[in-house]
Amino acid sequence: MITRRLACSALAGATLVALGRTAGTSDAPVRIVIPAVGSGGTDILARLIAGELERQWRRPVTVENMPGAAGGIAARAVMRAAPDGGTLLMGSTGTLMAAASGADGRLPASYRVTDQFVPVVLVAAPPYVVTLHPAVPARTIAELIGLARARQAEGRPLRYGSSGSGAASHLTAVLFEKEAEVELQHVPLLGTGAAIEELLAGRIDLLFGPPQTVRDSIAAGRLVAVATTGPERSPSFPDVPTVAESGLPGFASVGWFGLLAPRGTPARTVAGIAADVAALLGRPEIRGRLASLGATAQPSTPAAFAAFIDADLAKWSRLLAATGALRIDSLPR
Repeated sequence: MITRRLACSALAGATLVALGRTAGTSDAPVRIVIPAVGSGGTDILARLIAGELERQWRRPVTVENMPGAAGGIAARAVMRAAPDGGTLLMGSTGTLMAAASGADGRLPASYRVTDQFVPVVLVAAPPYVVTLHPAVPARTIAELIGLARARQAEGRPLRYGSSGSGAASHLTAVLFEKEAEVELQHVPLLGTGAAIEELLAGRIDLLFGPPQTVRDSIAAGRLVAVATTGPERSPSFPDVPTVAESGLPGFASVGWFGLLAPRGTPARTVAGIAADVAALLGRPEIRGRLASLGATAQPSTPAAFAAFIDADLAKWSRLLAATGALRIDSLPR
């Protein structure tokens, strides 16, 4: 029995190592490219994943911050990388919108994420938190909508920040404007960290913020949470109502994060990385760390992740076509 247990243990360990070694060739470092500066939601989650994979794979796994062009610079850098699993993208809605959009700022009608990338695994899909500066005289969505309409009539609309034009935080605000029938002033910034700094300083009024980046400031009373944007209440903010239950039925928006590889990356490599990431996301201590950041692990198969992305991009493409709210300029090719 002891011999059998040892053999099974050795086989399981060898399988994990084999899966890890599919990422890239030999023991070369693996890099995770993110389309943002440090301290934002993408950076926090990418570094958590990178640290765990480095310990599991016993090889360097680094995070490379590559902001700019609404995420297009990072996306295109990964698209040009060798398809061997050695370079991954921690992507999101805005990143792929920027990479896929044509010169007119729109997605091609027949676009599929697999035209440019191989989806690997969804990491998390937390809602946004509708976050206000304490000086803004609103504590509910109804009050916020009323204030926005009054300020709009006065010719001084409420200002909201985002991590950049085309980012999911920006698209969520566009959806809010449409559903609430209000007009806000967009202030695009270089990353979520910069947006939070502007909000704390009172230079903008509100932010649709990732929970992992606004939670501490809300807990300290430096910012105010009035709602979350998911289809149901966030476990991290159980006492904060959703936008949908606060007067805008059906409203839902999440800021997903996931790993993608260059197109042409072998299926065995993709499956190995996806399995390793899913395994670590299933560990109680990792789930706990994600929960402390306001995120819930939601690992998926590569195929399911691809379908999720295509549906998400189609939703936002329809919104932009209906509102004319965004034109993503030509990006570095």
